[in-house]
Amino acid sequence: MQNNKIDQLQKQFSALTLEVADLKKEHLETKRSYSSSLRVLRDTTVHASETAQKAARAAEHSVLCSEKCLKAAQTAAQTNVVEAAKAASEAATHAAHSALESAATAATAAATAAMAVANHEEDISSTASAAAAEASRIAAAFAAQAVVFSNQAREFFDQSISNQNQNRP
Repeated sequence: MQNNKIDQLQKQFSALTLEVADLKKEHLETKRSYSSSLRVLRDTTVHASETAQKAARAAEHSVLCSEKCLKAAQTAAQTNVVEAAKAASEAATHAAHSALESAATAATAAATAAMAVANHEEDISSTASAAAAEASRIAAAFAAQAVVFSNQAREFFDQSISNQNQNRP
């Protein structure tokens, strides 16, 4: 009877030992998977932040282009070169559209970074998300400025048309 109980305890102990080994194995697999997910999440957040910053730089370049087009439209309007004023006005419009697209891209990247932070609070994710949000704000400001320049270039084009019509006999 005593041997039977000892055998039964040994079987239970062996079963528990196997169960603990399985639990350890599952824990290690879960830990590896979790660590891998965190790395992917961190990398995604960093890439989203970089994307937002690049979009902000693209919007800045669009503003510079719009500003140059505005000056060209102004000069063309003053010298009565309607085609040049029209081309500059159209270029400024395209640059403004580009800046708007860049701002939208920056906003999307910032949203992606924010979602990553919402899924896992980690210092690098929070920092990257904040950088993406700031880049998005900057891109939006540049886009607004590009639209202003585009509108002003259009006004110079309209002025050159008006000047041309006044100079006709």
